[in-house]
Formats: sequence, C-alpha cells, structure tokens
Amino acid sequence: MRGATVLVTGGAGFVGSAVARRLAAPDVGARVVAFDNLRRRGSELNVPLLAEAGVAFVHGDVRHQDDLALGGRPIDLIVECAAEPSVLAGYGGGSRYVVDANLGGLVNCLELARERGARMMFLSTSRVYPVERVNALAVRETTTRYALTDQPGVPGASAEGIAEDFPLGGVRTLYGSTKLAGELLLAEYAALGVEYVITRFGVIAGPGQMGKVDQGVFSLWMARHVFGGALRYQGWGGAGKQVRDVVHIADACDLLLAQLGAWSSVNGRTWNAGGGLANSLSLAETTALCEEISGTHVEMSSDLATHPSDVRVYLSDQRALMHALSWRPLRAPRQVLEDLHAWMTSNAATLAPVFRA
Repeated sequence: MRGATVLVTGGAGFVGSAVARRLAAPDVGARVVAFDNLRRRGSELNVPLLAEAGVAFVHGDVRHQDDLALGGRPIDLIVECAAEPSVLAGYGGGSRYVVDANLGGLVNCLELARERGARMMFLSTSRVYPVERVNALAVRETTTRYALTDQPGVPGASAEGIAEDFPLGGVRTLYGSTKLAGELLLAEYAALGVEYVITRFGVIAGPGQMGKVDQGVFSLWMARHVFGGALRYQGWGGAGKQVRDVVHIADACDLLLAQLGAWSSVNGRTWNAGGGLANSLSLAETTALCEEISGTHVEMSSDLATHPSDVRVYLSDQRALMHALSWRPLRAPRQVLEDLHAWMTSNAATLAPVFRA
C-alpha cells in the first residue's frame, strides 16, 4: 500500500477515521483522503486528528456524485465506510436518507471505482441476516446471558455463531437491507471489472466511538458510567441477557490490512468478522464490567417489550476468515471497555457535551 492513494468514505466517522489513520501510518504509508459529510454528532472532532495523521480531509456527501470527483485525482483503493448505521432508521419516520446514503452513495462510489480502476473494500454488517431467522435459533439461558446451542439442520448456524451461508430470506431492517443490496451491486460491478472484498462485521467498538442506543452499544454503556444518564434493559425479559460479539477497532483495522496483504485470497468474497464467541458479552455482563472498570454504579431500568429490530444473540462465526488469513482478534472485551473508559476520562471536557446530548 505504500504510495497508493486511498479514499475512505465516511472518513471522519468512528470506523472510517480509524481506518484512514491506520492506512496513513508510517508502516503502511498510503496517501489517504477521508471523505465525510460530518452529519453524525462528534465526527467533527476527528477532523484535526486526521490532519495530525497526515490524512487529507474532504467535506462532501456520497449521495452527490460531483462531490466524489476529487479533482480527477487517481485512486487505487476505496474503503467504503460511509453509512447511516442506525438499526432503527425508518421506524420512526422517513427512510429516504438511509436508502440514499447507504445504497445511492455506494452506487456513486462504485462508479468512481470503475472510472478510476480502484479496488473496493465494502464494510457490510451482520445485520444482513434476517431478524426472525436469527431469533429462531435455539438458545439456552444462563444466569447472565442467552447462549447459542448446536443448530442441527440450520445451514450456517452453530454454537459458534452465524457463518456466511446462513439463509438470507426475511426482513432485516432498512439498514441491513441497504447493506445486502449493496453486496449484490458489488457482485454486478465485479462483472464490469471492479475488484472487491465484503466484510460483514459484528459490533466494532473502541476509543473514538460516539455510541447511541441504536448503534455503538458498548460505547454508550461505558459513557453512561462516565458521564451519567439512564440505561435500560430493553426486551428479551428485561434482564439484559441479549448477547453481541465485539471486536476492537484496532483488530478491525488489522483485519483490513491483512485482507489487503492477501488480496488474491479474499478478492470477490464475502466474509464474516467480529469478536466471535470468545469475545462476546451480554448487556448484563457489560454492566458488571463497566461498573468494575469505572467504579460507578448506574441504576438500571427494564422494559419487557422487544423491538422488532432486536436480535437475542448474534455471534460472528468467522472460522472461514481465520482459516484464510493469519488474522484473529487479539483484544478481549475487557480491553475494549478499558480503552473506552481511558479515552472518555482523558477527553471528558470535549466528549461530555456529545454523550449528554
């Protein structure tokens, strides 16, 4: 990648800014352009950090093809991180933005890739898997979590989680639908000459994430323990036993570098990636860890109503990816939360207005 020109869309967001800075680091040496509309609160805080890392910033919107022209400069790689990531998008109002940004924006990026001869790394999501099918998987209940059991007869499902061949028929949220539609578009553009890799990430977390109820749950949980505010166990019995796997943002960046270094092995493929079973937490377990790390107790309320978009357990079965590459997540959930706590406490004056908004 040394000397290559890389465009990172959504480049001032949590994942995009981390990816941009990692690619621009001296040991990689790419020339990186971060492109972002700064719509999400807190993304503006990453702009000076990008400059410090030697990343050029362009303020623009992927929905507008002209914004992506970038003066006609050559581009070797596009890392597509731009998205409206809320699983609740469209439930409480219009769906135009999530569709236009996630799908229309991707079309603009694909046209740019075809025009400039650039490769594409598409950051997809575990939310492509249908909610009803995921929630139909067999589980057992423990004192702190729901745990997947063996899933005989269900393709792509096991106690290890969900693999790439899990069935895709069903409703999955507008966010997940736009991402799945984007995956189909990538396959079509591959027939037109665009090389790509798709990575369906589980939950990515770590320093720099402005977590909300609908996206970034581990960051939100720690933020409430640092800055105050209410927390609630929503649905699934109201005990906080629903589970997600979590991958540290540094591990996610390492994975993207590993994919770039083994392009011929991953090109044209779709991969699941996350923390996996070994790096998973329930909300109740997250609460206990946050209390232990922060020394703060947050009073928890409960609501038994389960939202139609909510998943009881999601674990990334990433054994295919780990077999193909030398990558595996190195940072445990405790480190994710400890790093979040350190970032929040050391930047409290700047971050408090964002997390309390």
